[in-house]
Amino acid sequence: MTSNEQPPNQGDGETPDQNGLWDPNEQIGDNYEVGIGPDGIRHAELRGDRPRIWIGSLSDYNNGILHGEWIDAAREPDEIHADIAGLLAASPTAATDGTPAEEWGIFDFDNFAPIRIGEYDRIEVVSRIARGIAEHGPAYAAWADITDRDQDALEHFDEMFIGRFDSAEAYVEQLVEDVGYEQMLDEAVPDHVRPYVKLDVPALARDLQLDSNIHVAKADSGGVWIFDGTIW
Repeated sequence: MTSNEQPPNQGDGETPDQNGLWDPNEQIGDNYEVGIGPDGIRHAELRGDRPRIWIGSLSDYNNGILHGEWIDAAREPDEIHADIAGLLAASPTAATDGTPAEEWGIFDFDNFAPIRIGEYDRIEVVSRIARGIAEHGPAYAAWADITDRDQDALEHFDEMFIGRFDSAEAYVEQLVEDVGYEQMLDEAVPDHVRPYVKLDVPALARDLQLDSNIHVAKADSGGVWIFDGTIW
């Protein structure tokens, strides 16, 4: 979408039906993957949950014109830069005064979970985060937030992500079972004392976080995501 009048995330534009291929609830800014054959459009798949950014031309904006478009951010940086070059080439201000539009900014963003994208964030970083979210879901955005978008840490999500749990305490309870701490207590503590010896699960969960042995992030769908903190 290229618009000189409609700002991001506003309006209720409609697209004419193309033989029933388009979602009847389509809105301005919706993202579609379109397959085109010799006879026209073959399929159009709504990709509304993919991370995307709204790129605007700054020279047009400074002249009172909102010119830009929503761009799928979950792609390689060179593909995104190519789209940006295309929208700048179509600048209405440049067409009027002959001055090429070269500056742009990220005016809006969508589907990045807790991550906030800044106007001048590097496309290389935005692309990496967006591709991670598209592949792994919002847990990847939580990891990017925890690590302050560190490029090296972003590449090690698979190693660091432990899973989703109802709470940090629920994770510790599973950890206690997996490691066999209760069995250790059974073997170390006399039978007549054992009923009175309990692991303080909430305290252990708290201390694991305080010591950065685990990182905990609230999950949008409920519960928490747990990440290994012993490496990062």
